[in-house]
Amino acid sequence: MAVFGSDGDFLAAALPFIAEGLAAPGEPPPVAIADPVRLGLLREALGPDAKAVGFIPHAEWYTGSAANAIAQGAGFLATGAGPGGRIHLLMEPQWAGRAGSSARETTEWIRYEALANLLFAPFAVTVLCAYDTRTAGHAIVDVARRAHPDTPVYEEPARLVRELDTVALPPPPPEAERLIAPEVSTLSERARARARGLGPADSELFAAAVASALLTEATASPLTEALLWGEGRSCVCELRTPARIGDPLAGFVPPAPEVGPSGQGLWFTRQVCAYVDIRDREAGGSLIRMQYAR
Repeated sequence: MAVFGSDGDFLAAALPFIAEGLAAPGEPPPVAIADPVRLGLLREALGPDAKAVGFIPHAEWYTGSAANAIAQGAGFLATGAGPGGRIHLLMEPQWAGRAGSSARETTEWIRYEALANLLFAPFAVTVLCAYDTRTAGHAIVDVARRAHPDTPVYEEPARLVRELDTVALPPPPPEAERLIAPEVSTLSERARARARGLGPADSELFAAAVASALLTEATASPLTEALLWGEGRSCVCELRTPARIGDPLAGFVPPAPEVGPSGQGLWFTRQVCAYVDIRDREAGGSLIRMQYAR
């Protein structure tokens, strides 16, 4: 983890890392994913060596939700890394953009930073996470340190994620549509109808995200109930299942290549929805809350 507050400090951390990647035998060229201004500084400082380095503006990598960024990373390692996932990546999330736009978004991206340790553990990728205190701010940096193994305050990912999930979700509004068995069988149809105000394409995606969540192992047993409601330009569906979902990576692990769209479960749901929250219920079981927004 590289924390810096000036362009000089950024280069002091980035240049040795890139040089290490360039010298690593059997690896593809290192890649820097960062603010375009810092990419320009890095390119200039590298001189002729810049031709052997990949440069990606972070707005082109960190698009959409944190779950989308995980998919981007997994896809890149599958196609652009060397054997075993070997590659050097310098990565700077867009904290001046969506990632730092609200407390909710910041929480999602800290979750991403924590879970990346588990998701990419099977690979030999070498990552330097860059944090500019001028954009990320000290509060974000302090929490992010707990998601990085090279800091003295590192927390195990599952423990940090559980802590992030202790923040209570807003209760469903009184007007939420409540479905109980056997009405739950019509949930996808009701979700499509509920999202109709967002447009045909969005209503179909929301219904598909709900249907995909229903195919997860956690919802294999009969659902206790389901709720649907709207929040501004968004739609929300909450599934209540008697099964506990103890896996912090639920829906974050990419499905096998041979798995079709109908078998992707929460992975598809996370890729489509702005937020997917999974919480244990005091009454037993779990809830899965999906928020689709446009």
